[in-house]
Amino acid sequence: MADTPPPPQVWPSLRAHDAQRLIQFLVEAFGFREVVVFEEGDHVAHAQLAWPEGGGVMLGSAREAGLEDEWPLKPGTFGAYVVTDRVDEVCERARAAGAHIEAGPRNTDYGSREFIARDTEGNYWSFGDYRGAPVPGR
Repeated sequence: MADTPPPPQVWPSLRAHDAQRLIQFLVEAFGFREVVVFEEGDHVAHAQLAWPEGGGVMLGSAREAGLEDEWPLKPGTFGAYVVTDRVDEVCERARAAGAHIEAGPRNTDYGSREFIARDTEGNYWSFGDYRGAPVPGR
């Protein structure tokens, strides 16, 4: 069996003050695809967004203070690295959609081309073509 990276099976999760707006932004600015959104009025109980090149994220609305929350993530504190073969294209799409670009496309010393942007909640997203080192024995 070749030493190749396995398919994505880790689903990063985040919370948002305005989950509906964040979903719209992630779809328009970065190119995620909305798979499912379970809403109760303005509250998003659960959403799954797929990344076209594999994997995705899950998100939901932050709970109001005082309500029980078994997943008490603070909005705006998330960071993710997303693999893409279209770094420059995704960056231009994000820029056109109003994303705050923290660092424009650049080549790293470890061989990746990548850029960093923030979303409407202040979360950091790094998009690059580095797929990670092969996992031995896979």
